[in-house]
Formats: sequence, structure tokens, C-alpha cells
Amino acid sequence: MAATKTRTSSFTRNVAVSSTQNPGIKCGPNGTFFVSSGISDLDKILGGGLPLGSLVVVMEDAEAPHHMLLLRNFMSQGLVQNQPLLYSSPSKDPRGFLGTLPGLSSSKDDKMHKHNPEEEKGLRIAWQYKKYFGENQQSFDGRSDSKQEFCNDFDLRKPLERHFFSTQRVDCVSVKDSPNLAALHDRCSKFLAQFPRNDGSMSSIGRIAIQSFCDPQCEYSNLEWDVLIFIRSLKSMLRSANAVAVITFPPSLLSESFCKRWQHMADILFSVKAIPDDDKELAKLLTGYQDMVGFLNVHKVARMNSQVPLILEATTFSIKLHKRRYLVLECLNQAPIDGSSGSSYGTSGSCSSSTKTGSLDF
Repeated sequence: MAATKTRTSSFTRNVAVSSTQNPGIKCGPNGTFFVSSGISDLDKILGGGLPLGSLVVVMEDAEAPHHMLLLRNFMSQGLVQNQPLLYSSPSKDPRGFLGTLPGLSSSKDDKMHKHNPEEEKGLRIAWQYKKYFGENQQSFDGRSDSKQEFCNDFDLRKPLERHFFSTQRVDCVSVKDSPNLAALHDRCSKFLAQFPRNDGSMSSIGRIAIQSFCDPQCEYSNLEWDVLIFIRSLKSMLRSANAVAVITFPPSLLSESFCKRWQHMADILFSVKAIPDDDKELAKLLTGYQDMVGFLNVHKVARMNSQVPLILEATTFSIKLHKRRYLVLECLNQAPIDGSSGSSYGTSGSCSSSTKTGSLDF
């Protein structure tokens, strides 16, 4: 008896991924698969996480190294989930940077990402029903009850345990004395060859982190066309691999035309900016200004296997360090005119009256 062949559409990739076999992958729309950025708030902003095969570019700020917050969480998330990592840096000893990566949070209760007390109170009751679900089944909110999570919580004051990056799955490259990008291109090509996408298997996911690309310390910083060719080649290799690459670069030290070309080639584009010290005008305009350390601007979001753009509710977010330990991203909330503290973004709205007996002011 001849075996029947399953009929598949040409518009859908027939790949079966189990969250229990690989918790680091999450299925998305249009046959897209996501990996976590290491920041749960950023995953929500991007609609699920970083799509496999995407090139993420972060524009640095000349005043503060806030881009390192994003890069460190991205690297720690991959190492915790046992995903091979290729790290490139203009420093002489890039492996020493691994000791500065944030470690896993010891207690989730300290982070308190949810700022809605009523929602938290309702979840306390709902979570009591988790015991009625099987170990390999997903709970009512769509998350798996497996031991390893899609996105972990990281403590910026706690270093990552050494056994996570002391294995051979971490490859570090120094480009400080490299006259060109040939060596880095070969390392990236060899690294991505380990994660082919055409075999239909997603047992392992690769991550590439390139810090301060085109830094003036590198000899190739003036070779603009060579850099663009490298980025285009890297983007092409990522499309056929189960991997994600994050590159940070200083736009203030490069020509404007060069930066524009670079931005167009990125799948996901961010920019970070530090907050000026004691900006009284900005403090009056925004609520929670005292807890902010910078801003994150989302310029472009990748949409794989689809031509429909993703419309975000907001494109500028505040970077906060909750308890000086946990990285939090929040929508900007304009302060009331009278200077009183307002409710945070996403909470239930309320109507305020201009006078005690007057009409409601919406």
C-alpha cells in the first residue's frame, strides 16, 4: 500500500517545532520562529521576539553605553539556553567581556514586571489551576510549564555563572588589529554553517553578537564599501540559517550617508539615547523620570514571510533599572499638567474633574 503524502501549501513552511524539545524557540505567524532577546518587554514590543534569520542593528549613543544593556541580555539569554554564540569585539581580550554578562535572577518576585496590582491579584488565583495541566501541556496563557523558559530574568548585579560560557560553544573574535573584514567574514560563515535551515531541523540555534562595529580602533573603519558588503553577505547567510545576529555601531563617528545605507539593510533597527542629568523640563513632562536611565527608539521591525507591516503602539520607550538590578522597558507617559503623578501606561484609565462639582474632563 502506497504511503499517502501530506498536502502542503507553497506559502507555508512545513516545519514542526516542539516547545518541549527546544524551549528557546517560539512559533509565530506566517511560519516565523522567534528567539528571545533576553528582555521580556522587548519581546512583547517586537511581537514575540527576534525572528530567526534576522539582522538586528543597534545605534549607540556617544554619551553612555546603554547599547551594552541590550547586547549583554541577548548574549546571556543564548548562553543560558545552551545556544552557541559568536562574539566579536574591538578589544584585545573579548573573552574577558563574558565575565560581565548578567546572571539569572534568583527570585522572580523581585522583578515585578507587572505594574497592575489588580491583574496580579487575579493571576494568584488563576495560577492555582496549573496543577491540573500535564507536564508537557501548555497552560491557559499559552506558555509551557517546562523548566527552561523562553525568556529568563537577569540580574545586572549578579554575574553569569562561569559554566555557561566556559564551554566550547562560545567563540570570541577580536577585530582590533584586523586590516580588513575577511577574517570576521570567514568566522561568521563557518559559525552559521552549523545551523542550516534547509534540513528542517531546529535542534540548535546560533547567536552572533558584534560589539561597536566600525569602531575607530579598527583599521577597517574607513572602508565603508567593504563594511556594507560584509553586512549584506551576513544578512544573506542569516536568511538560510537558524540564527540571529545583533550588531551595535557608533553612528556619531561615521558619515551620514554610510549610516543611512546601513539602516536600510537592517531587519530590526534600534537606537538608544542617554537622559541628560537634571533636565527639569523633561522631568515635568514625563512621569517616573527619576527612574529612567535612557530611551529606546524602535525605527524598524522585521516582518518575515509577510508584506504586512507591524504597527506599534509606540516607538519610543524608557529604559529603567528596577531596583538597580532588572532592565525594564516602558511606554512614555505624559505627566499631568498640574504636576501630580499619573498612572502608568497600560493601566485602567480614569476620568478627572476640573472642579469638585463640575463636569467630567476627558
